[in-house]
Amino acid sequence: MTDDQGSRLSRLADELEAAQLATAVEVLGLARPLLDDPASPYTEVRYAGLRLAECLADALRVAESRGSRLPAPEAGGVRPR
Repeated sequence: MTDDQGSRLSRLADELEAAQLATAVEVLGLARPLLDDPASPYTEVRYAGLRLAECLADALRVAESRGSRLPAPEAGGVRPR
């Protein structure tokens, strides 16, 4: 369980999530110039697309994981728009 913020498992999960998001930032930074250049070779564009898809999957997993750790909204609280 990672419910205990200070637990070893919770810290490990946080570190893994941070590493995944940092990797996504790095991959995005490397992919943008490649994708902006119309002369980029197909294989490089395809490779960049695959890595970006992996990073997006990781980022969505992190968002879902962090969202599930948020406390449930209180009755009568702020309503979503």
